[in-house]
Amino acid sequence: MNPPDTFWQDRRVFVTGATGLVGAWTVRALVERGAHVVALIRDRVSGSELSRSGLLRRIDVVHGCVEDCALLERALAEYEIQTVFHLAAQTIVGVANRSPLSTFETNVRGTWCLLEAARRCGHKPQVIVASSDKAYGEQSRLPYTEDAPLEGRHPYDVSKSCADLLALTYHQTYDLPVCVTRCGNFFGGGDLNFNRIVPGTIRAVLRGQRPVIRSDGTFVRDYFYVKDGAAAYLHLAECMARRGEVVGEAFNFSNEIQVTVLELVSRILRQMQATLEPEVRGEASHEIKHQYLSAAKARRMLAWSPRYALDGALRETIAWYRDYFASLAGGAAAGETGPIRSQAA
Repeated sequence: MNPPDTFWQDRRVFVTGATGLVGAWTVRALVERGAHVVALIRDRVSGSELSRSGLLRRIDVVHGCVEDCALLERALAEYEIQTVFHLAAQTIVGVANRSPLSTFETNVRGTWCLLEAARRCGHKPQVIVASSDKAYGEQSRLPYTEDAPLEGRHPYDVSKSCADLLALTYHQTYDLPVCVTRCGNFFGGGDLNFNRIVPGTIRAVLRGQRPVIRSDGTFVRDYFYVKDGAAAYLHLAECMARRGEVVGEAFNFSNEIQVTVLELVSRILRQMQATLEPEVRGEASHEIKHQYLSAAKARRMLAWSPRYALDGALRETIAWYRDYFASLAGGAAAGETGPIRSQAA
């Protein structure tokens, strides 16, 4: 029998954006493996997976925002952090288009503050910076590969291009052990941003309403299950610690399935046995029509592969929201309030 892997046992890990979709599932995976997790939390989000699962009682919390350089440096130094998952971001494209400055503050300034804190804290923790497929901008050659230029043009895309470049700068210039992840559109239980297509569609169906598609439905996206994302982040951190050639690299993570928005909504409707017709508004602007990733580099260098097929991941996600809304209905009867919306990644 092989001995158990103890890499994460008592490892001191700092997670930004811990109340968000990816952050909460990453914290869960770390706690399950015995890590000592310290989470940076800006807002209380009562309905987040972090709160509902009881994980908050099992981690340390630093209250503050990712733009506070002094706070980050203090946290990394005092908790003697060994691994950082920088997942905090303003992630909603529509919000970025309406409010570019707040998006740049969080996504760009927040990233350089985190990286500078890691450089100055005295012990150079390994840092994984969550970028996005949006960092590539619109390319003539698809799928995106890691050697494609970073050419974001719209506010959210530009913020991710900048954060991505900042991360690799700190490795090249200061020898900080950094890697960058580029993923597509995350989905899964715990996403409370209901203007996103997966949770928005599920909520509409549960309420007997037609789901809304803001675009014309033909936009192609790379949809990535959050449990696969959390597992990929942990796997990358382990590879960074054990294999020096991995450090300083960027990696795409994807199930490499290209799906239109309309097809994704249709899959959800079929699984929920709904006969509702989606309302296709064709209102989306300043968004790239076709985006999907190659994960060949991650497969080759990290021996990584996703664990979930799309339909199975959607099935788990639908079950999560059925339970979530059932619990909300019970809470309303008892006089409880609903969740506070978060913009954390």
